[in-house]
Amino acid sequence: MEVLNWNGEDLPDELRKLPAGRYEIRPVDAVAPFSSDQDAGLQQGLRELDAGQGVTQDEVVARWRDRLRR
Repeated sequence: MEVLNWNGEDLPDELRKLPAGRYEIRPVDAVAPFSSDQDAGLQQGLRELDAGQGVTQDEVVARWRDRLRR
């Protein structure tokens, strides 16, 4: 997905570069807000990261690969 800024008049360069075809375009403001559970989970995750309880990207990838092999 690509996000572009549009002044409401001129065709953005990002659109000019696209091949011919059908595209769905919607304003970013139309994205649904997080549910209270999603927000709480994100807040908890941020607290854990702030407390140094995060894992590296390599660890995350290894965990997902392990789960996918099961």
